[in-house]
Amino acid sequence: MNDTRLYAIGEVARRTGLSVSAIRFYSDEGIVAPAEVTAAGHRLYDVHAIARLEFVSTLRELDAGLDDIRRLLDGRVTLSELATAHLSRLDDQARRIRSRRAVLRTIARQHTEAEQVILMHKLVGMSDEERDRLFDDFWNEISEGLEVSPEFLGLMRNGRLVLPDEPATEQLEAWIELANLLQDADFRREVKKALRETFTGPAAAMMTSAEMVGAFERGGAIFVRAQEAQQAGEPADSSLGREIAGLYASYLGEITETPDSPEYREKLAAGVLDIERLHLESIEEATTSTDPYTRYQSLVAIIDGTAKEAAEFMPFAWLSAALKASVSPLGATRECPPHGDVPEA
Repeated sequence: MNDTRLYAIGEVARRTGLSVSAIRFYSDEGIVAPAEVTAAGHRLYDVHAIARLEFVSTLRELDAGLDDIRRLLDGRVTLSELATAHLSRLDDQARRIRSRRAVLRTIARQHTEAEQVILMHKLVGMSDEERDRLFDDFWNEISEGLEVSPEFLGLMRNGRLVLPDEPATEQLEAWIELANLLQDADFRREVKKALRETFTGPAAAMMTSAEMVGAFERGGAIFVRAQEAQQAGEPADSSLGREIAGLYASYLGEITETPDSPEYREKLAAGVLDIERLHLESIEEATTSTDPYTRYQSLVAIIDGTAKEAAEFMPFAWLSAALKASVSPLGATRECPPHGDVPEA
């Protein structure tokens, strides 16, 4: 293209793909002025104006507003700043679209009545503070009179439930269902009854004690270390793998009052795989369970992402292999850390 040549508006339209009326509009709005206007009123454009028109066309296809484009071309904002601001708006739009999709999917699946649609829309748009109040009200009601330690109650609640900044449609759908359930008097009553039946009696009192919660947390810390080692690509038969296996054997040996031995570690290695099988079965059953508290836990796991993590990243097989590797060919285990060295959570 000749740098000095001037082009009539019809040819500019052919070169840029814009309509003649659009080019006139950008000129009238002061966004891309022609290089020259003839005595007869014909607008002529040079290569620089054509390049600006193509740039404006690209920005418009990306939904940039005229005011933003004008500020960019006037030098009042950089392209990077404009892109960042526009990306933020697009992210907001994407979140709204995901929210609407979740509501529509739920409506289609449940044949929801009109008044429920309004409720669902409000539920999806709840702030973190509103969600916190809803959960506080729910847990205050279902735990009233429940004879468990405060530590165990905190373990059951599992902290605040926060939707990610960019939740998947599945997470939004789970939140809609859960928020509806949390406000349902019958559901609260059923969960409260189920918890009373589960945590009543001497055995339940022992399992829900502060001491047992501490033991759960110690075991959880060991599993976290195994998970981190596995995700880092650490071999199960490495020195770190053997160290973690020793911590696990020491931890369970202390609880069950069982001395460490090669046979005990072989038994633990098989037991870990049994735990994995039961764990996966429980995840599968939770998706179709009619038990109110099980359904609650399943929805929470979907919302906070632990359902996916549990299915993909739990280090059961890695820990089992580490336990087997920690047994020497001579039938002696490596020296284990003393019980007091088992890390606290």
